[in-house]
Amino acid sequence: MEAIGLVELNSIAKGIEAADAMLKSAQVELLEAKPVCPGKYIVMISGDVAAVQSAVDAGKSIGASAVIDDFLLPNVHPHVIKAISSASDISEIKALGIIETFSISSLIVAADTAAKAGQVDLIEIRIGMGIGGKSFVTLTGDVSSVTSSVEAGVVLASERGMLIEKVVIPSPHYSLKQCLC
Repeated sequence: MEAIGLVELNSIAKGIEAADAMLKSAQVELLEAKPVCPGKYIVMISGDVAAVQSAVDAGKSIGASAVIDDFLLPNVHPHVIKAISSASDISEIKALGIIETFSISSLIVAADTAAKAGQVDLIEIRIGMGIGGKSFVTLTGDVSSVTSSVEAGVVLASERGMLIEKVVIPSPHYSLKQCLC
């Protein structure tokens, strides 16, 4: 997989229409197309960079005013897809970093940036279901790596006004660690 792209819309009907246009516009693989809270719709695709860009552009064109956010991530960090599907195999949590955003798109970009910025492991990327459309990523590593990764990850989300909160917990309680792995 060279790149992933996502279009996030505030209309389910427009989201389905955008998904169709995206898949017809370029040779891409559909990773996810589904409604998320609160009544939004996401379409995530993968493929080579040019195809993903073409598909995202098609989705944005069809979605028009219903588009909330979008992204194209060339060379996505391999932990991102695992963390989205809750398939991370983290056995030990050292320091814990959390980034929380208002949009799914901004969170996935933040998670990718954080993963590339330091020696950290992504635990989970939670995207919009059952949490009011918000999203968050949890990550672990040593305190300095987690801190620098969280700081790097929040830059774009903060610039776009999508950042809700960022937290670094140097040594989470044992009981909390059990809930995260």
